[in-house]
Amino acid sequence: MEDITTILKQYAERYETEDFLPADPSWFMHQVEGKENKEVTAFVASCLSYGSRKQFMPKIQSILDYAQKDVYGWVANGTFANDIPNVPDTCFYRLYTCQTMHSLLTALQQMLADYGSIGNYARAYANDGFTAVKAITDYFASKNIETIIPKNTTSACKRVCMFLRWMVRDGSPVDLGLWSDFIDKRTLIIPMDTHVMQEANHLGLIDSKTASMSAARKLTARLAEIFPDDPLKGDFALFGYGVNK
Repeated sequence: MEDITTILKQYAERYETEDFLPADPSWFMHQVEGKENKEVTAFVASCLSYGSRKQFMPKIQSILDYAQKDVYGWVANGTFANDIPNVPDTCFYRLYTCQTMHSLLTALQQMLADYGSIGNYARAYANDGFTAVKAITDYFASKNIETIIPKNTTSACKRVCMFLRWMVRDGSPVDLGLWSDFIDKRTLIIPMDTHVMQEANHLGLIDSKTASMSAARKLTARLAEIFPDDPLKGDFALFGYGVNK
C-alpha cells in the first residue's frame, strides 16, 4: 500500500493543475462570470460529459455560444427554447434528443425560479456529499427526467458526483469550491465510471465488477486513507495513473 500511496500522491500533484483544464469539461465553468452562472454552466457541462471528449467538448461550447456566456440567464429566462426546441426525433447529442435536453433545461429553469440558484436548492436539502447527490437525483426524478440524470442513487451517478466535486472542493486550480461552506469535501463521492473502476481494481483499491454507488463509496473510503483531508484528490491521481500506466 505504501508504493500505491506514493504513486497516487505524485500523480495527484502532477495533474491537479491549471494545465488540466483545457481538455476537461471543467474548463467551461472557468469561462463565465458570476457564482450562479458558474453553477449552471458547470451543471450543464457535467450533464453532457459522456462519450468522446472530441464530441462533447464542442457540444458544451455550443451552449456557451447560444447563451453568450450567460448560461444562467439563458436557462432562467427560457431563451434556451429558441435554441433547443421541444422536438422528439431530433438528436441533440448521442442518446439525448432535443426534447430530452429541452425537458432537462425546463426542469432546471423551475429550480432556478423556485430557489434562485442550484446552490440554494442544494443548501436546502443537502449537508454532505451523498445527500447532495440524492437531492439532485430526487429533484430531476420528480420532473420525470431520467435519461440525463439518474433517477436514484443506485448507480454511481458519475456526472452528478463530478459536478459536486467541482462545486465543493476548494483550494484547487480546477474545482471552484463554491459550496465548501455547507458541504465538507471529505464527504464527497468519487465520480466513478467503468474506466475509474478498472483502474481502482488494477491497483487493488477495490474489487468491484459494477460501477455502482456502493463501489464508488468503497473506493472513496480507500482514497480517504491516502488523502484523509480531501479524498477526491484521488480522482486526479487515478486519472494520472491511467494516462501513465
